[in-house]
Amino acid sequence: MKKILLIEDDEHLRDNIKELLELSNYQVLIAGNGKDGVEKAVQHNPDLIICDIVLPILDGFSVLHLLQRHESLRTTPFIIVTAKTGREEYRKAMELGADDFLTKPFELTELLNAIETRLKKYEFQSKRIELKDKSNYHLADEQLVIKEFFNDRNINIYKKKEIIYSEGNHLNGLYYLVRGKVKTYLTNDAGKSIITDLYNDGDIFGYVPYFKGSNYYDNAVAIEKSELAIIPSTEFETLLSNNHSFSKNMIQMLAKNIHFKEHKLLSIAYNSLRRKVADALIQIHQKYHNNGNPISSINISRYNLANIAGTATESLVRTLSDFQSEKLIEFDKDGGIIILNALKLERLPN
Repeated sequence: MKKILLIEDDEHLRDNIKELLELSNYQVLIAGNGKDGVEKAVQHNPDLIICDIVLPILDGFSVLHLLQRHESLRTTPFIIVTAKTGREEYRKAMELGADDFLTKPFELTELLNAIETRLKKYEFQSKRIELKDKSNYHLADEQLVIKEFFNDRNINIYKKKEIIYSEGNHLNGLYYLVRGKVKTYLTNDAGKSIITDLYNDGDIFGYVPYFKGSNYYDNAVAIEKSELAIIPSTEFETLLSNNHSFSKNMIQMLAKNIHFKEHKLLSIAYNSLRRKVADALIQIHQKYHNNGNPISSINISRYNLANIAGTATESLVRTLSDFQSEKLIEFDKDGGIIILNALKLERLPN
């Protein structure tokens, strides 16, 4: 439970805020003047401080100034609340190190949103400091950097089968998949398609054309309703230049992308039909269903599955029927594919 210190001399407002915060599952400490507030902050080391400017004994600016001198409290999120609306008060609060500034009267939900935002930001910054102290970065940790960069951006909603971008479109940014499923694919002159990659929650795509200095060379479409955030190429370039962790993460993703494409090319060129279909099933299972449940349904159209495998839909359907007869897979009532023996699929002879 997060601990919040509330420094407010208006008893009625203080009690209202305290009650709201406790209902929101926060532990609340209170102080009616600045001196008492400083003492309680030093004694209890709260996770966040809310402080009025006009206070008895010590005003809010003095409280903030004194707390900045304590190493353990220097980075503690500090929210100023005041009836003063002048620019001078705002500038002084920010210069002293305040994290947010709310003007009375304010909605209590506005205060809750400010608290949640500041706590999340503090946790993220703390995590980044921890990561910088490590000699080895892990991909899962570096995803925090990517996720934070896309926070608070506008979210675009794409319906199932809606085109996100098409081959030849001008590069307008990079996409971060907040929620949903997306596929990228290539189409030849005869209209035949092959899926080049699949994306899930938290994935970035559309970045390869930036490194190539070209327009989009493939197509991207939502497999299901998806939420996407986008950053302009200029911001991406700035992030690559200034953030070592992010740059390293992008290099790893590029290397992974190249390795995947090489494996895909080898499979299409030399693998048998059964091997291609088995690889496609395993790929989707690992991408979307690797959640500790050995039996999970793959809900994907036969057309998309054939494009992933690099084969005709009719050939795919026949092979799936063979796998069912061999008890490697089964179908649920909605036509989804349940893998019964992933290990045997992975080890199918070519």
